[in-house]
Amino acid sequence: MEAGRGIERLVHAFARPVEIVRGWRRADLRPDILAGLTVAIVAIPQSIAYAAIAGLPASYGLYSSAVASVVGALWGSSRFLSSGPTNAASILVLSVLAPLVPIGSPEFLMAASAMAVMVGLLRIGFGLLGFGMLVNFASRAVLLGFTAGAAVLIALGQTLPLAGIAAGPTHRSPDIVATLLVNADRVHLPSLLFGVGAVAATLLFNRFSRRLPGSLVALSLCAAVAGVVGAERLGVATVGEVPRSLPALTSFSWGFLVERDLIRQMVTGSLAVAALGLVEAISIARALARQSGDRLDANQEFVGQGLANVAAGLLSGYTCSGSFTRSWVNYQAGARSPFSSVFAGVFVLAGVLAVGPAVGYLPRAALAGFVMLVAWGMVDRRGIRKVIATSSSETAILVATFVATLVFPLEFAVLSGVILSLALHIYQSSLPTVVPVVPDAEFRHFVERPGSPSCPQLAVMAVRGSLYFGAAQHVEDVLLHNLADNPGQHLLLLRLHGVDRADVSGVEMLEGVVRHYRRLGGDVFFVGVQSPVMETMRRSGFVDLVGGDHFLPPEGAIELLFEEGIDPAVCVYECEVRVFAECQALAKHPYDARLPRHVSRDAHPLCHLSVVEFEEALRRHGAEAVLVDVREPEEFAAGHIPGARLVPLRHIIEEAPNLPRERPIFLVCRSGRRSTRAMHWLLELGFPRVCNLRGGILSWKAAGRPLQCD
Repeated sequence: MEAGRGIERLVHAFARPVEIVRGWRRADLRPDILAGLTVAIVAIPQSIAYAAIAGLPASYGLYSSAVASVVGALWGSSRFLSSGPTNAASILVLSVLAPLVPIGSPEFLMAASAMAVMVGLLRIGFGLLGFGMLVNFASRAVLLGFTAGAAVLIALGQTLPLAGIAAGPTHRSPDIVATLLVNADRVHLPSLLFGVGAVAATLLFNRFSRRLPGSLVALSLCAAVAGVVGAERLGVATVGEVPRSLPALTSFSWGFLVERDLIRQMVTGSLAVAALGLVEAISIARALARQSGDRLDANQEFVGQGLANVAAGLLSGYTCSGSFTRSWVNYQAGARSPFSSVFAGVFVLAGVLAVGPAVGYLPRAALAGFVMLVAWGMVDRRGIRKVIATSSSETAILVATFVATLVFPLEFAVLSGVILSLALHIYQSSLPTVVPVVPDAEFRHFVERPGSPSCPQLAVMAVRGSLYFGAAQHVEDVLLHNLADNPGQHLLLLRLHGVDRADVSGVEMLEGVVRHYRRLGGDVFFVGVQSPVMETMRRSGFVDLVGGDHFLPPEGAIELLFEEGIDPAVCVYECEVRVFAECQALAKHPYDARLPRHVSRDAHPLCHLSVVEFEEALRRHGAEAVLVDVREPEEFAAGHIPGARLVPLRHIIEEAPNLPRERPIFLVCRSGRRSTRAMHWLLELGFPRVCNLRGGILSWKAAGRPLQCD
């Protein structure tokens, strides 16, 4: 059965284009073509810039953009996600490969394509194994910190070409800074003017026109000026000619890759690139899905991104991911289906075939200026401010990831950020909320009200979170600390509405809490236990240990505890607050100064009689028996046992001299707790024969015995 579902999932993942074609409508053709053309206009300069960030020729960026856009759209889940080179993936590729092979060498190009294939296979594996939920462990703070750090590195890496300073290929920030300082007097003015001019033209054109990307216009102008004036005569370096041809199959030298042990050395970096790219792509796709109302299948998107990378790696490209800018352009341009991205890829290839050689005139300094502008746009200042304003822990992760990005190899910076996010998640899940709650003003809901008075007998604690092995100790500590701070609260009502799951460790923790309360003469009750948690409790034997009657219904739980566990004597004579709705009707009376506050429970043998035993004792002793009801007058008038004498508990010491010591005294109250207290006091005063009706008037009525009303 499981194997059958696996095969079905596999077929569905790779047959995604069939589903897309079936859902496509002819009415979508024109909007998709227009959206694809708009995205292609944005993608061409971006792809050239991102390839420069990765230390690769412009053709690698353009081919990757075209191929990944088509494949990612046909096998992905989002209608709007546009795949291709991105700034984050590009800087990671450079960071991983630069220490292994010389930048710009044929081996570097081959390694970049091989890395794309490795990243693609990892992503496909993640998708087929159903690891879509893993993207949740790379938090927003990790992405913000990484992109901000990457922006600094990207901008720093473009300072040398912007200044026209010739230097050997390097990706290390200290080397770049040292080269810049040593050659500060050798800044090439024409190159600097091209770079500054490209930035200024981009900003000005974007300000006054939205029809075309300012970057495309600015870079085209720079290429035209360099072509007319002559880049060589000015001493300005250019990006080099882009071949006017379709992408060719990558020629891999597997012997070289194996001999140099490059595959093994690229594994960690490929894993980091795969993880970051998936988080990047899924985050963008989810944001677009929220805007459009679409449903997103993260695992299918993993497969789509994986196939896009494999295809790009095999066709003279490098690692790709979902692009935030191009995806939002696609959405805002009115795309209707994934075919908009297919058309975008076709238009990028058409642009390569049409103007490929002209790209060779583009000054590297102009491209460097544009890349620095892209780096500035990478920093999500609004998102950073929001994180800083809302969460200190997320702020710490953001700062740590930012610093790690600047200091450590980028693949480790990304993984360290993910590990920090995961550690924070584990830490937070190990500290579920455990707080005392009280009824609101209308007695309809339980709420947190710090500092509000609580019941001296009953603690009501709400638990929100999972009762698993990592959280069990924290929950136990809070519950027992609350008992230590409020020793009179011998009863505990646990509200578990917010507990979604419990494991054996969590249930064993609850067993320990129950045993602790019972050793102290108290008890624990439960309300709002969800079905999965209750099932775990049943299977572990916890329900049998506690008793099924200790799981109370949400409505009426407090009322049941008033009947079964709460001592009304404390409510009437000792408690000065009215916490629950059931407290409101209770008369409050000050204690007789001669009444002891506490009862010594073990000083005398106690006589508790059932209804049948109580009746038999009254019948046996006849007129000699003294039946005393220790409730309040209004309770007594509402119904009492015939022949009973009213002596409210608050007057029991005062009336004790009027009670005959030589005769047996039988005590009764509403539930048996006030009469138990009176029995203790009378025994302390030397009355030899005192008995109590177990369960009080409630048990008498339940047994069908008559009551007399005044």
